[in-house]
Amino acid sequence: MKLVVGLGNPGEKYENSRHNTGRILAHLIEKKLGDGKIKFITPDTFMNNSGRAVAPLVKSKKDLKDLVVIHDDIDLSLGKIKISFNRSSGGHNGLNSVIKALKSQEFLRIRVGISSTTPSGKIRKPKGEKAVLNFLLGEYKKSEMETIKKLSKKVVEAVEMIFAEGKEKAMSLYN
Repeated sequence: MKLVVGLGNPGEKYENSRHNTGRILAHLIEKKLGDGKIKFITPDTFMNNSGRAVAPLVKSKKDLKDLVVIHDDIDLSLGKIKISFNRSSGGHNGLNSVIKALKSQEFLRIRVGISSTTPSGKIRKPKGEKAVLNFLLGEYKKSEMETIKKLSKKVVEAVEMIFAEGKEKAMSLYN
């Protein structure tokens, strides 16, 4: 079974937060791809315990090959995606939880940018742990949410490409 996991936090309080980008996109793309061939999950655990929800669904190396995790990435600008495979968590606690629970990082992830940029295109990241946490748990502005909704079309195409033609082709087209 092909599996797409959207990382985030459960509950209304976090519904439109930047840290819920994976959940938001999983729900949006499930509406377009939800034909039963792909299973979509948004863990009901909090971000830091995401692995607990994913591990029971991934029991073998083959299952790992059919896993795509969608998550927010503060190191990418809003509206950008990057497909990665067999990489570290990059400090993302939800991803770190999944890696630990699966005892492997050999799965695909679609990293979704959430940061604003300067006019010259440089990423604008908050400075300091508290500022970063406030940013991640802060809600998207209406215009930012529109960007995420538009981006869902590209993520749908990327997921379709991953499962139909493989990660290499998807990475060459969408990175």
